Amino acid sequence: MNILVIAEHDNEFVKPSTLHAVTAAAIVATFTHQEVHVLVAGNQCRAAADVACRIAGVTKVLYADAPQLKDGLAENVESTIVGISEQYNYVLVSATAYGKNIAPRVAARLDVAQISDAIAVSGPDTFDRPIYAGNAIATVQSLDSKKIITVRTTGFDAASASGGNATIVEVGAGPGTDSLRFIDRQVAKLERPELTDAKIVVSGGRGLGSGENYARVLEPLASKLGAAMGASRAAVDAGYVPNDYQVGQTGKIVAPQVYFAVGISGAIQHLAGMKDSKVIVAINKDPEAPIFSVADYGLEADLFDAVPQLVDEL
Repeated sequence: MNILVIAEHDNEFVKPSTLHAVTAAAIVATFTHQEVHVLVAGNQCRAAADVACRIAGVTKVLYADAPQLKDGLAENVESTIVGISEQYNYVLVSATAYGKNIAPRVAARLDVAQISDAIAVSGPDTFDRPIYAGNAIATVQSLDSKKIITVRTTGFDAASASGGNATIVEVGAGPGTDSLRFIDRQVAKLERPELTDAKIVVSGGRGLGSGENYARVLEPLASKLGAAMGASRAAVDAGYVPNDYQVGQTGKIVAPQVYFAVGISGAIQHLAGMKDSKVIVAINKDPEAPIFSVADYGLEADLFDAVPQLVDEL
């Protein structure tokens, strides 16, 4: 029995979130003395399998290639995972939208409990996970014979994408479902770094007042810093930016080197998504704003004056 990591990929490249799941699997392996394998399931995805075999710490890459796996539909990927699950007592996947879609289905099919959002591995069956919007950490123990785990990427460093020399083994794909079909995927083209992988994030809140102000004030700062752009839920709900910009408990979880919170009050929902950032810089004219309680550097000022001055200094 070994440890299986489900790779998130686009049929050519393995996404960085998978590297964090490999690190978590490697920690489990220190307790169990098992090997770490990676499943690449897709269609015409040999390139992604070649990338996966170079990940440090991975000893085997399982390569499932079939037309029904082309678009990564959770129902079809799940059937492939369940089909090879007898060989594994741990299945890990990143706690991204992709992983959160697949893992519960696998757990249900195997009739075991899922361990969600693991941020630490304390033993072969014991894991830490945040609860109450990250205000408390629960240590949970699973007695199930198979453990299905989603891994919060901010809790583990990324494994090296090079240095490995895993063997690639082809496996059969599970049957596809006739109850649904893929219709369309709208992919946002970003000129900036991906929000969850960026080293610097510039986020704006309701204090910006409008989408026009969001773009006018924050884009120059993000461009100067080479940063990704994020937003609070209030800014997203107000229509300033699309919902894929949202940082928070119901948005994306980030932990960049530097996080700029501009015009963000600091509601618990938002703090849950960014408080693990290495350095937090807050700009807000309200001295009582909760964001200042977690900020490493706080500037009590009008953002419409402070941000342009900061851009000029940069």
